[in-house]
Formats: sequence, C-alpha cells, structure tokens
Amino acid sequence: MKAKIHPQWYPKAKIRCTCGNQFTAGSTKPKIKVEICSACHPFFTGESKYIDTLGRVEKFEQKRKSIAGKKYLKKSDRKRLKAERQKEIEKKRPKSFKEALQGKKQPPMEAGTAIVEVKAGTGGDEAKIWAQDLLRMYLKFAEKQGWQTKLIGKNILRIKGAGPYNKLKFESGVHRVQRVPVTEKYGRIHTSTATVVVLPEIPVTAIDINPSDLKWQFFRASTQGGQNVQKVSSAVRLTHQPTGISVTCEQERTQEQNRQIALQLLRSKLWQREEEKRQININQRRSIAGTGRRSEKIRTYNFPHNRITDHRLNKKFHNLESILNGNLEVIVNLFTP
Repeated sequence: MKAKIHPQWYPKAKIRCTCGNQFTAGSTKPKIKVEICSACHPFFTGESKYIDTLGRVEKFEQKRKSIAGKKYLKKSDRKRLKAERQKEIEKKRPKSFKEALQGKKQPPMEAGTAIVEVKAGTGGDEAKIWAQDLLRMYLKFAEKQGWQTKLIGKNILRIKGAGPYNKLKFESGVHRVQRVPVTEKYGRIHTSTATVVVLPEIPVTAIDINPSDLKWQFFRASTQGGQNVQKVSSAVRLTHQPTGISVTCEQERTQEQNRQIALQLLRSKLWQREEEKRQININQRRSIAGTGRRSEKIRTYNFPHNRITDHRLNKKFHNLESILNGNLEVIVNLFTP
C-alpha cells in the first residue's frame, strides 16, 4: 500500500455549531463548523411545528395522543368481533341467485345492450359454418339498424343501440338449415343446426354475485393481436361454482378488459338461468336456447327451395338470401309491435 494516500484521521476533532455548542467527534478534519446540532435541532427541542410546513409532526402528535388514551383489545376479542361481523354480513347476503333478484327491478330491456351468442349444434363442421353465417346475418342486421356492434368472444356479439334486445329476443332458439355443405363431395343435402341465445346486458347493481363463488382461470389467447396476446395470459375463463356456468373471453388485449367482459356475460347467463326457471313455473317447459336438437327448431332455412319457415308463426318466406344478408325486418317485425 502506498503511503500518504489516505486522509489523516482526527479522533477528537473540534466541532462548533452556529448556536454556540461545541463538542468533539472523529473526523478527517481537525476543525468543523456546522449550522445545526442536537442542541438546536427542532426535532430535539420540540419546536418542529415552526418549520414543519406540512404539519406532519402535529399530526403525529395528535395520533399518538389519541392512541395513548385507548385500550387495546386482546387478540381473542378481536377474532370474536371479526367473526360476529362476518356472521352479520352472511345473514344479509342472499342465499341464492333467485333471492338476490327478489325485490330488484328487472333490467331495462329496450334501452340496454343485447348480447347475441351463436353456438354450433348438430351437424359437425357444417354446423360451425352455419353458426358463422347466422352471426354474420345478425351483424349485418345491426349495421342496417344503426346499432353499434362489437365481437366480445367466440361467436358472441354485443349490440348497443335503440332497443336491440326488444327486437332480437325472439331469435333465441334452434335454427335449422337444409343445404348442400361446402364439404359435401356427392351433392347430398345435409341438415344442421345452430342455437342462438339473445340476452340483455344486466347492470352490476341488478345481481349480487358472491366473489367467493367465482373461479378465475387465465391463459394465453389464441386470437390475433400481436405478440402481446401470445406471450401474456390475457384470456379469461370465469366459472360460477354454484351453478357451473362458465364463460370465456379472449378478444381484448388486456386481462382486465377480458375480466370485465366475462363478468358481464356471467350476469347475463345467470339472468337467463332464472328466466328459464320462471318460464318452467308457468308451464313453458322449454329453455330459451334449447339443446340444439333438430326437433327443437324454431326456424328452418331451406336452400334448395329458397324458403325460410318460422315454425312459431307457421309462416314461410321466399327471400332467403336477402334475409341472410341482414334484411331481417320482415321476420322481426312480426314479433314486435
């Protein structure tokens, strides 16, 4: 080690403060002059309030005095009080979804937002193609009505505008198609189905969902959207454990957006479940959507004869291509006043 490369150490350096206080301490300088010390610092003299412009010292003193006058509860007493509060909360919480709906106003149907979900039924690949054709038909119909549309899930369409649910609610059911599929090699006519469910968007305040009943799962989305959706677990699968209802959302780029949409879909599906129970109670035994069987059809689209048959109205329409291109008013207007 080279000599004289370190500063000299003074174990008893003289330190003088501007307040006149003098004391010694170890330093690399023999004499030091400081502007403040323990003898004049406001924190030690109790005069902090004169320089503490934010009032932090005063707030701390007030808090300390208020705490000093209180008696702390024992740990066992705190646990007992917490358990009692939890029991009171559980008593007020509805025991079932049906009980949660009682005393609440029904969601606004005409002024709200409609959610249209189309699922492939019987028919394999042709049923999937048919489901896409139906979704395209509702999308074009919504555009002609001037409604706002957004695809929020796989074959799930949100429609916002002037009363979309009121106009489309009678579209719920099994839609049967009879045509020669693209995948057919020998020109044979196939019969396939797709189920359509039209639901209102239920407000958050309309249904009380217990957070402990929800099971969240996150995974990587399979949709387009750049590297973000393939690298980040932005897709959401939400399951309502008491009912077993599950919804999936992976359209948005962020997980939080997909979470909000999944909750909206779950509220609508819970409302649908209770609506089905209500219909059963008034001797309407079929569900809103049906199971997708060919015998549960509400409408048949026959391509060879260019004919659409609505089995509820027992009425036939011979402009099939026009209706599939979004000109659905001729049918919808027969159900709505």
